[in-house]
Amino acid sequence: MKLNSILIIALFLPLRLLGQTPEKLDTVTIATIKNEGFNRSQVMHTLSMITDVYGPRLTNSPGYRKAAEYAKATLESWGLQNVHFDDWGEDFGKGWYLKKFSLQELEPVYTPLVAYAKAWSPGLKGPVTAEVVYLDAKTVEEVAKYAGKLKGKLVLFSPPTPVSPGFKADAKRFNDSTLLVMSNAAPEGNQDGFRFNMEGQKLNYAKWDLCMKEGALAVLEASPSSRLEDGTIAVQGATVPYRPEVSFEKRIRVYAADAPKILPQVVVADEHYNRMVRQIQNGNLVKLELTLETEFTPAEHGFNIIGEIPGTDLKDEVVMIGAHFDSWHGGTGATDNGAGSAVMMEAMRIIKAIGKNPRRTIRIALWGGEEQGLLGSRSYVKRTFGERLDKTRPYDSIALKPQASKFSVYFNMDNGTGRYRGVYLQGNEAARPVLRNWLVPFAKLGASTLTIENTGGTDHLSFDAIGLPGFQFIQDPIEYSTRTHHTTMDVYDKAIEGDLKNNAVITASFAWIAANRDGLFPRKGNGTISVKSDR
Repeated sequence: MKLNSILIIALFLPLRLLGQTPEKLDTVTIATIKNEGFNRSQVMHTLSMITDVYGPRLTNSPGYRKAAEYAKATLESWGLQNVHFDDWGEDFGKGWYLKKFSLQELEPVYTPLVAYAKAWSPGLKGPVTAEVVYLDAKTVEEVAKYAGKLKGKLVLFSPPTPVSPGFKADAKRFNDSTLLVMSNAAPEGNQDGFRFNMEGQKLNYAKWDLCMKEGALAVLEASPSSRLEDGTIAVQGATVPYRPEVSFEKRIRVYAADAPKILPQVVVADEHYNRMVRQIQNGNLVKLELTLETEFTPAEHGFNIIGEIPGTDLKDEVVMIGAHFDSWHGGTGATDNGAGSAVMMEAMRIIKAIGKNPRRTIRIALWGGEEQGLLGSRSYVKRTFGERLDKTRPYDSIALKPQASKFSVYFNMDNGTGRYRGVYLQGNEAARPVLRNWLVPFAKLGASTLTIENTGGTDHLSFDAIGLPGFQFIQDPIEYSTRTHHTTMDVYDKAIEGDLKNNAVITASFAWIAANRDGLFPRKGNGTISVKSDR
């Protein structure tokens, strides 16, 4: 037998062989959950509704609100209680949506271009035809040579993005060796964070400043990642230019009610963008016709969607599951994160359908504003459970509210459509034996891996930041990073029905087990929680 095989077997040995007594699982209810989730699933219908009908769901946009109203009505129709919009208590900013858009090259040869407007970009009045200028400056000093040449022009702002034939497959699943490496990972140390290229920032600001002062008609950029080819575009929010020395905290966001005036901004598929650059470099006159009509809605508070299945004898204690409901606007927000939202809704439907009442209250949260910095979940955690007063490790200044002592655990899904393969422990070693036992009924479904590693960028971090157990599931990558994450190809067709059914069954089972076990879920360290006054 190979060493790797021995390690894999040892990793998943029953707890009784490792000197620990596992908690007894309600296998009858888990079997009932599996039957409901695999044979009467509604997850794909739910996903279609929040993507095909109501997507995309840009935070505070009309699409977000319509999708939220659908989710609220659906959860209520399944019998959930206290379903409501959870107001963050502060303005997020303006809503925005795209009314009409097209971009086409007229000279030197007619070509419809693959492109998309950035979110919160201002629009233009009617179709405009204009010459294109490539702002090919590699230093701040070189920017000056474009003075007097940008007024009324469409500006190619970024360098071309290298594109090559795609010899690697877009989609993949984790293999055993990769999962073994994750399982054997050591706890992560402190990270130094990002180091920014100051000269690059100065050059970028100088280019933006000249475009603004000169009166450029609009700014065009290549899709910002070389991972994307074949006409797929990564598109997010419009840029508000700031000098490098202005701290991030002092910069006004593009969606803010008092955001400064900016230029219209469009992202173009790399292949089409690169072609225009070459045409200009070869001495050709390039003219485009651009139609860009956008609509802003008044600034208002952001909100999450919250609902619950009340518990019985331990109803004051809470188990939570959730996913972010907002999306970017280029696709319909299917893998990021309609898939997670649909799975969490389906998990709640399954639990209601089995006809049993949990001991603890099971609560679902569909978060808003995740794409702008976990805004919805951070607000909810701060208002409900407490906040971290210090901003760096070690986290020893946490002010908790009384409700924190009644909180058990939160499970999150936000890594695309891929099948669950296990759980990131977020450095919570006390969770390992508990979750190892919980995963036993799902080993044949491929979910067996536990890694001490952290994973970032999504809403479980809001709970983890104040010491509450918050976890993200390990998921097969599929083509999340290579094709759908924040792109125009983030659409329903990229979702895998079998994987989403699988994930809903495991989520429902975990929520049920957590809600009915004898004690709260273990916390990091000694597992205790000290509740301070919230006054």
